[in-house]
Amino acid sequence: VKELMVFLDIAVFEIILAYLEKRDWKEAFFSVLPQRKGAVPLGEANDLSKHAPSEKEDEDNDSDGD
Repeated sequence: VKELMVFLDIAVFEIILAYLEKRDWKEAFFSVLPQRKGAVPLGEANDLSKHAPSEKEDEDNDSDGD
């Protein structure tokens, strides 16, 4: 638990430093957050799902109607 608290303290500090450099909270958060976690802004999460077809839609589109 102690290691997690230290990590969170460092992450918060890095986000604040990034904000002071960029003057943009969104850029600051996403420059510090690990990309592998798939973090996206709340408003953009729905936009991404509209552009990426689901597996069901892919199956429907792949059928030739035979």
